[in-house]
Amino acid sequence: MRPWWKKWALALKSELLTVWYAARDPATPWGVRLLALAVAGYALSPIDLIPDFIPVLGWLDDLVLVPLGLWLVLRLLPEAVLQRARFKAAQRRERLPRQMVVAALIVLLWLGLAAALLWWALGRIFALAG
Repeated sequence: MRPWWKKWALALKSELLTVWYAARDPATPWGVRLLALAVAGYALSPIDLIPDFIPVLGWLDDLVLVPLGLWLVLRLLPEAVLQRARFKAAQRRERLPRQMVVAALIVLLWLGLAAALLWWALGRIFALAG
């Protein structure tokens, strides 16, 4: 018998694949499609928005944000799209795809924040010196 957290993790993986296929279905409304792409892209990205080595906050996205995003997308999907996506996810037991574009966007966000912080700090230093 598997522990509850392993069952939960397997269910999340299955639902993530469902959301991935639903986001690519042409019958999915655009708003839901964008949300599904964002949730699936973030969950499949090899880089987290909040790195895991930051205590508590680093795990918050994995334990709370991703499941909430999946739940919201699954609630908003039309039933026919949801059934087709679940069928595809059940048929294909492939590895989940990695989203390198989302990883690149997250890296750019962190670099932008670092550049803005550096700009602000240098401005303060020069303001104090001048």
